[in-house]
Amino acid sequence: MTICPLKPRGYVGQRMSFVEELNKLDQTGHRSALLRQFEQLIEPVSPRCLEEMAMESAGVTRQHFGQTMRMFAPIYLSNECINNCSYCGFSRDNPILRTTLTVTQVVAEARHLSSRGFRNILLVAGEHPKFVSDGYMEECLNALREEIPTLAIEIGPMEEDEYSRMVNAGCEGLVVYQETYHREKYAELHTAGPKKNFDWRLVCPERGYDGGFRRMGIGALMGLVDWRYDALRLAAHLEYLFKTCWKSSFTISLPRLRPAAGSFQPDHEISDRDFVQLICAFRICFPQVGIVLSTREPAALRDSLFPLGITSISAGSHTAPGGYTGEGADDLHLTVRGRRVELDETNTKPCSSGSEKSTDATGQFDIADERSPEEIADFLRGIGLEPVWKDWDSSILLNQSALA
Repeated sequence: MTICPLKPRGYVGQRMSFVEELNKLDQTGHRSALLRQFEQLIEPVSPRCLEEMAMESAGVTRQHFGQTMRMFAPIYLSNECINNCSYCGFSRDNPILRTTLTVTQVVAEARHLSSRGFRNILLVAGEHPKFVSDGYMEECLNALREEIPTLAIEIGPMEEDEYSRMVNAGCEGLVVYQETYHREKYAELHTAGPKKNFDWRLVCPERGYDGGFRRMGIGALMGLVDWRYDALRLAAHLEYLFKTCWKSSFTISLPRLRPAAGSFQPDHEISDRDFVQLICAFRICFPQVGIVLSTREPAALRDSLFPLGITSISAGSHTAPGGYTGEGADDLHLTVRGRRVELDETNTKPCSSGSEKSTDATGQFDIADERSPEEIADFLRGIGLEPVWKDWDSSILLNQSALA
């Protein structure tokens, strides 16, 4: 891949946003040379060609990332949400058991994960300003920053100044998925709440970059539209960010739909074979991007993908608030039209995807790989990869400041 020339910081404030780039792609069909290469790589191929792609992808990964695999775990802070997203277990109108962890409970969850080896944690929450405000997130980050060196957030989009406060509170990573880059399908799937604003979400990584995040993750939820449509536009988004937000590093995630509360059924599916091809295409075209694989995928498939292009994985994950320790179970409730409703004998049967006990808060989706972090780490070592639990410490920045 051709490395983009470095741009001065002042250039960022004068750039066109990716909204204009996406509109141009949709309206004119214009593709860069890199996107044309990517599009060719995701076209149907023979088994032999796919095997060659897999070998190239594995070689490129080892060249740029060595024999390493970053390990992380998510902590779900809250499953409250004001958005109606047809595919999401946290969707506002799903009658699920909800809770929001206190800061003390978040610390308990983090300490549990730390005892299992994790030093890289992603804080996840539904979008609900009454329960998950920027002040709450700052409190959580400040409480964790001395114990967990690598903290990232995956929450509702914020303004640039709010992101700056997250960075100052100890957060170094931002994760935000567009879900789908298809405007009409996006409007159909998001029927209520601030997430309805397609462009506001699309420019979120740029606001995060201006807010100071070192690492940013983007992605699309595979299965909402034809996977090649979203894959090409995700590649375009990544190419744009590499050019304009060059001080940050980037990861992509390609989560496939999993069973969740509600009755959503995807119109499109991506097969395991196509999924492998997609990962290889991203690795070949974007050698330096991190590729994340979550426990959404079954163990056997994850094991086969680890050497091919994946650089970061979750392990032993839970997608419900308090899923690791049981914290928050004493405050379970329903939320109806944005208002809290206490449980009684007539409303204790929530809509559930089946993965959590009826006494737990409802998770966002079902986990497929239920192996422990230790089991996955042992497997990685067995195939010659080294699990990396910690690769960053705030003292690095302090040392750089001292040398300046």
